[in-house]
Amino acid sequence: MSKGLPKRSEDYSLWYNELVKRADLAENSAVRGCMVIKPYGYSIWEKMQAQLDTMFKETGHSNAYFPLFIPKSFLSKEASHVEGFAKECAVVTHYRLKNAADGSGVIVDPEAKLEEELIVRPTSETVIWSTYKNWIQSYRDLPVLVNQWANVVRWEMRTRLFLRTTEFLWQEGHTAHATAEEAISETEQMMQVYARFAEEYMALPVVRGKKTENERFAGAEETLCIEALMQDGKALQAGTSHFLGQNFAKAFEVKFATKEGGLDYVWGTSWGVSTRLMGALIMAHSDDIGLVLPPKLAPFQVVIVPIYRGEEELAMISVKAKELMLDLKKAGISVKFDDRDTQKPGWKFAEYELKGVPVRIALGPRDLENNTVELARRDTLEKFSFDLAQMPIAEKIKQLLEEIQDHIYQKALAFRKEKTTEVNSWEEFKRVLEEKTGFLSAHWDGTSETEEKIKELTKATIRCIPLDQKPEQGVCVFSGRPSAGRVLFAKAY
Repeated sequence: MSKGLPKRSEDYSLWYNELVKRADLAENSAVRGCMVIKPYGYSIWEKMQAQLDTMFKETGHSNAYFPLFIPKSFLSKEASHVEGFAKECAVVTHYRLKNAADGSGVIVDPEAKLEEELIVRPTSETVIWSTYKNWIQSYRDLPVLVNQWANVVRWEMRTRLFLRTTEFLWQEGHTAHATAEEAISETEQMMQVYARFAEEYMALPVVRGKKTENERFAGAEETLCIEALMQDGKALQAGTSHFLGQNFAKAFEVKFATKEGGLDYVWGTSWGVSTRLMGALIMAHSDDIGLVLPPKLAPFQVVIVPIYRGEEELAMISVKAKELMLDLKKAGISVKFDDRDTQKPGWKFAEYELKGVPVRIALGPRDLENNTVELARRDTLEKFSFDLAQMPIAEKIKQLLEEIQDHIYQKALAFRKEKTTEVNSWEEFKRVLEEKTGFLSAHWDGTSETEEKIKELTKATIRCIPLDQKPEQGVCVFSGRPSAGRVLFAKAY
């Protein structure tokens, strides 16, 4: 293996970038601002995608697909929406190339200008609601519960693998309802789906909250979110769910005949998570050795590494290894047997620690004699001998994987608690922000003016208004006006 990773404590950004590349998750592409997701990284995304897709379908949603290109006029129909995305849009102006007359290569054919420019989708509300106009005529057509797995483009000047790239992968749910109450319930339900996925599968504790008006999705009446804390003390928005009201229905004239015989505009929602979750997974759990993956999302949960001298020993060990593999696979545990003869066991140990494989099984001639294996946990780096006569290997590994999943979550939760500080004055706010990182819980007066001023002076933003906060008397730490409640401030990605 190459030399060790940079230390998180010395250069967190460099540590992150190097880990993404060395663990074979992703790399920068030839297209500026875009990334190549490598097979190992994509297999993690596939596991995320498969679990989320199951959860969406369990809540009644179906998958569909809508165009990559959006007519420019569509974005003009909803004023706040176009304002929110105008600076990030990639625009297609021509539909053909031709060879240059001087033989220098291809050029844009000036005769092939589009009658109307097309926007490469930054999000799909407009093109989807233009379609819903054809799908919805009556209350009998509602609700429409649709999800799309797609790529989107938002032009970025400063990029970072997974966290912020010009093109990224995501899912976007778009639903239509007969009443505001139904749409609000959908918005809340999908935020909770995201939170459950983050906590139960990513082992990532999140704060469920509501965005301020300043931070709300462009075109939404309300935005709910889940916020997570990374190991450098910065916050990361891990998922959002938006109540769109009737804004897009009015923009695209999506009306329906009500049960009572009247005519009304449809109520809408949209919600999404992206490959940004990959960045959250890496930054929340990994260490100076490499990735630490929750077992539920690891491409393979167990790796078996043979310790041998010569082909004869390898052949004997392979028989036992394949027997163990069969038992593990029958129990639904994903496992890899690494019998490559191009690398030594020590090199393989380091490789799988870098890649975050939850459990490693080492198997040598002495283990065959003693009917044992050596087990190693990636989360704690603990190694111990296990007697195969003690209990079935699948039962032991299943128990170990559950312990690892829970330990990773509890460790992240303890870190968030340690890094969440309650402050009650402006002086305390500034001091804590200078001395430590993490969430600051502070009283806010509910005004955009105060929110913007704090952001300007400290670079800290309101991440969310926590949904589980209890009523509390107080005054805003900045303005001294009566508090509208506590909010979580943090510097963020």
